[in-house]
Amino acid sequence: MRQLRGQERAITGNRQTSLAFAEAYGAGTIDDSAEAALRWSRDCAREAGIRTVTTGTGAALRMLAATADAKAVAEIGTGTGVSGIYLLHGMRPDGVLTTVDLEPQRQTFAKQAFRAAGFAGNRARFIPGRALDVLPRLADGGYDLVFCDGDLMECLEYLAESLRLLRPGGLVCFEGVFADGRTVDSAVQPAEVLRLRELLRAVRESTTLVPSLLPVGDGLLCAVKRG
Repeated sequence: MRQLRGQERAITGNRQTSLAFAEAYGAGTIDDSAEAALRWSRDCAREAGIRTVTTGTGAALRMLAATADAKAVAEIGTGTGVSGIYLLHGMRPDGVLTTVDLEPQRQTFAKQAFRAAGFAGNRARFIPGRALDVLPRLADGGYDLVFCDGDLMECLEYLAESLRLLRPGGLVCFEGVFADGRTVDSAVQPAEVLRLRELLRAVRESTTLVPSLLPVGDGLLCAVKRG
């Protein structure tokens, strides 16, 4: 079979089917109470007009948290708690999720969702406020994983803060880097897409990070901080 060098193979029908299978693969792999909490959280998000992580992205986050044996995770963008449920399921039983969101009402939904999923109240620390005001108050090197799902225009600042917050060997993840396909579209794009391109370039060219771009959901950019 001829190999294409320096080019991306076209996504054929079979590849689309494979991607859809991979996206759905993680469904049903957590307990019933958590699945019910996820459905409720997604319904709340839909009513509020908030996008949530997909099943594939959630499964990847859970796996990455487990791989890092994460005891301390910071999340930018609580939403209604969907991503937090996946992260908590991957973390150590004594792990604490610190989650930041500008909208306290969203965090109220997330608290209910975490409780319904069976997590004790001390497993999550909710901090309302703008991420770039909150993150500087968190401890240097005190986190195993940082998940960024906030303002796309602030993604480069999130990266800088994440590098400070992470321990050596810790993970940083950015949700939504495909921007519904606009990141690789040659047409004129809005400022937030241009900023995402800067983020992708910065992570790939960093000597401090070991990166990978996972084709789940709307694109999950992950990188490990070198020791």
